[in-house]
Formats: sequence, C-alpha cells, structure tokens
Amino acid sequence: MSRFRLLSDAQWSLIEDMLPRPTGRPGRKFSDARLMVEAIIYRYRCGIAWRDLPEVFGPWQTVWTWHHRMAAAGTWDKVQAKLTAAADAAGLIDWSLSVDSTVARAHQHATNTTRTTGAGSNYTNLLIEPPDHGIGRSRGGLSTKIHQLVDGNGLPLVTLITPGQAGDSPMFLPLMAQLRVDRDVGRPRTRPDVVRGDKAYSSRAIRGHLRSRGIKAVIPEPDDQKGHRKRRGSRGGRPVGLDAADYKNRNVIERRYCHTKQWRGLATRFDKHAVIYRAAVVLNAVIAWTKAMSDTP
Repeated sequence: MSRFRLLSDAQWSLIEDMLPRPTGRPGRKFSDARLMVEAIIYRYRCGIAWRDLPEVFGPWQTVWTWHHRMAAAGTWDKVQAKLTAAADAAGLIDWSLSVDSTVARAHQHATNTTRTTGAGSNYTNLLIEPPDHGIGRSRGGLSTKIHQLVDGNGLPLVTLITPGQAGDSPMFLPLMAQLRVDRDVGRPRTRPDVVRGDKAYSSRAIRGHLRSRGIKAVIPEPDDQKGHRKRRGSRGGRPVGLDAADYKNRNVIERRYCHTKQWRGLATRFDKHAVIYRAAVVLNAVIAWTKAMSDTP
C-alpha cells in the first residue's frame, strides 16, 4: 500500500457518509474527501508545514481550507459522537474510564499571535476560540495541555485543550460535563461506572461529584491530604478507599497519549489556534475508533 494511503477501506467506510459532499451547484471541482482527510493525517503525523505537503495530495491551500472548515464546524466531534454511539450499541465501550492530561510544547510558529492571558476558556462551546489560544507559560516554556477521558480500552471519549500551566483537577468537571454518548433508545449515557485518576484528581469536590452520581472513584489520596485528615482526628472523616488492583488499569490513558504523540504535529503544537489544534487531536481519536471498529491491525 502507498505510504500516502493512510486509511484502509474499512476505516473509510465508517466515516465516509459523515464528511462533506458535493452540493451539486456549479463551481470549482469538489476535492476528493478521502484524499483531503489523508492529507490532513499525513501533515500531523509527520509534523511538517502545510506548504510542504507532497504534491500527490494536491494544493496545500485546499487541504488547509478543508481542515479549517471542518474544525470550525466541529465535524470531527460529530464523527466521533456517531462512532462512539455505534460502538456503545455494539457493546465495545468499557465504561471504566480514566482521566489524565499531557503537555505538548508549543513551537515558535504557534506563538506569534496576540494572546490574552488570565481569561478563562468557555468549555460549553468548544468551537469558540479562547482568548489565550490554549497556550500558556509553564516550567518548560510555552505549552499546551491535552485533557482526555478514555474508556477502559484507552479510546478517547472527551478531549479538551488548556494552556500548559493549567491544573488537572479544575478540568475534571468540564470533562465530565462533555461526556455524552447517544443511544438509539432513551437519553444519552453520561454516567460511567468507574473513573480512575492519579493523585492530582483527589479533591473533595471531585470525590463529592462522583459520589453524588453513584460513580466509583479509583483515585489515590496524596500524603498531605492523609496528614491533614489524621490531624483533625474524628472530624477528618474516614480514610479514602482505593481499589489498588483496579488502579493499575489507569495505564490505558498513558498508553493512549503515547499513541497520540506518534503524530509529531500533536506532540509539538504548530497551530496558532486552539480550535484547529484540538480538531487534529479529535481526528486522531476518530482514527483510533475506526481502527478498533474495523479489521485494521
């Protein structure tokens, strides 16, 4: 198979009907949708500049226009929503979720735009570009954080982007608020069975949220919280329970980030706008779902 053919026929058949089609109106010739999607994947997999795309994909401006329009329209979010709904109907989703984040260094070409720092992002409408463009200054320099909820098989269900210095714990509730898997009958499923997280997610607010919804929390307690609870004596409450055996399964999200960062354009952020970069991360998730739902090895 050609090194430029990045999707199998089985994978393409799962998403073909959800992508833009010719309108029938006269005008410029409609580009081949499969070629455009594979060009976008190739760009992020290799981490090259858009203008350096191989000629086999056609004009790079056309590929960029496709990616920009689909990102602005939330196309990949809609595709992922339909794939996860189909996977849930087939019993392919493991509702023991894991949560974590990973940092991507921002390239200098991603940072040469005006950013408003200190303004929070709106996580109810992910198609609105945040004032800070999801770039912040952390210990390692200008960077971006990818926050995800993945199922028990390591397949992404929710993806959010924040500046690199943002904490993990404050992003938990926005992640849970975006969790929504449609069903053929009844309301969408928004409640997992289990949520696994590291010590960064051990807060009273998070544990209270999970407890109120009947969700099992598999989150270890940091030493400082243990000491604070013990110093308070009987007022400190009961020790936090932890299913140590189940906690070992949290490694699925670490492995997911290893797969995500095999795309060099995601391991290092080159995109100026958070909406564009996030669309590429969601596209990576879509490809992971198509591989799981097809016979692709």
